[in-house]
Amino acid sequence: MAAPKHLRGFTLIELLVAIGVMALMAGLSWRGLDGMARTQSQVQLRADGVLTLQAGLAQWGADLDAMVEPPATQTQAQWQALDWDGRGLRITRRSTVSPGSGLLVVAWARRNVDGASQWLRWQSRPLQTRAELQSAWERAAQWAQNPGDEEKRYEVRITPLEQWQVFYFRRDAWTNPLSSDGAATVPAAGQAPANDLALPDGVRLVLTLPPGEAISGTLTRDWVRPTVGGGKS
Repeated sequence: MAAPKHLRGFTLIELLVAIGVMALMAGLSWRGLDGMARTQSQVQLRADGVLTLQAGLAQWGADLDAMVEPPATQTQAQWQALDWDGRGLRITRRSTVSPGSGLLVVAWARRNVDGASQWLRWQSRPLQTRAELQSAWERAAQWAQNPGDEEKRYEVRITPLEQWQVFYFRRDAWTNPLSSDGAATVPAAGQAPANDLALPDGVRLVLTLPPGEAISGTLTRDWVRPTVGGGKS
């Protein structure tokens, strides 16, 4: 009976080479998976940024759609449906969540938060009396200029923002609300403001979004008063 042939095993060098090749393949695979994970994370962040911006613009339009004009007993100097002072835009609007709960005062502004310029929205609680409305109107102006901790409780961050501008459409032209051509005439005490001057036919929002965000550059959004544009904005 013939003796079995001697079986040759792997040498130490061959084992080291095999281990090195497997380690290299594992490293390349890990880098590929890590790159895919980073890409997916960046895509998700950009998608979240786009959705947040879209939600903010939708809320902007909803606030304007729900805007209500002041009662005939109020003058523009006291309380308006819409006011832009160069820092913040204030709106008196009805509540669409609970229509019978009263009116709301909302405001939009740009302010530095935690080292970054942000587009912000502020909203009051439902208001029933004229005194409450007047107080909330003044608090909204304070929030847009120099808010305290109490005012900040009611604000929501929308999106990073470098600059923004607001224009009114009156007399067939877009004008700066702070210019003499775009400013409304304040009526005498006890008189109602003229509708064509109290509320513009349209509002143009121009946002300058910072680089590195989901959407950057200049974005323009036009809103048309429903009674003027047939409900389209």
